[in-house]
Amino acid sequence: MLKISTLVLVSVLALTACNRQPAVQLGPDGQPLPVAYKITPKEEAQIGPRVGGQMNMLRANSGAGPLTENPMLVAAAKAHARDMSAQNRAWHFGSDGSSPLDRIRRQGYMGQLVGENISETYENDVTTLNAWMQVRDTRDVIMDGKATEFGMGWYQEPSGKLWWVLLTAGGGAPGMAVASAGGYAAPAGGYGAPAGGGYAPTNPGF
Repeated sequence: MLKISTLVLVSVLALTACNRQPAVQLGPDGQPLPVAYKITPKEEAQIGPRVGGQMNMLRANSGAGPLTENPMLVAAAKAHARDMSAQNRAWHFGSDGSSPLDRIRRQGYMGQLVGENISETYENDVTTLNAWMQVRDTRDVIMDGKATEFGMGWYQEPSGKLWWVLLTAGGGAPGMAVASAGGYAAPAGGYGAPAGGGYAPTNPGF
């Protein structure tokens, strides 16, 4: 009987170990800490089309035309996202003093800049897009009828913090199809805030 009982106990312990869930980390208030969202290599290729599809559904509902993803705008957005991380500041100026218009020109994009949205967060692309849609300035960058192209860029730190940049523009070189459904005008509060913000040139034709 002793041998049988021991075997049963060992089996139960083994089963418990297999089903054990990772310990939930609690904050000072006793509440579970949020789990950091991590962008996997597989997901990297899905972000642009996913964001583009979401924006195009929103734009279609308001009568605006669809956006296509432009690789030059993507490159400019990714470069600024990494640079914001290096500066540890979510704003529209590069560490070299560059503006959004400067950065798209460096990538060879000669169309009209419509605007730039930025965000410093731990949230994914869809949640970030939804947050931008709640604020007039950042919503206008997404919904402006003059925009025909976009570029979504990001940089993720080892901690999980994400720096997002969305550029919208029009009249550049042909972009990449996405699933469908200037000057400087700082807002009254400045060019950016820790949570991010929008930038729209006053004379984007330059």
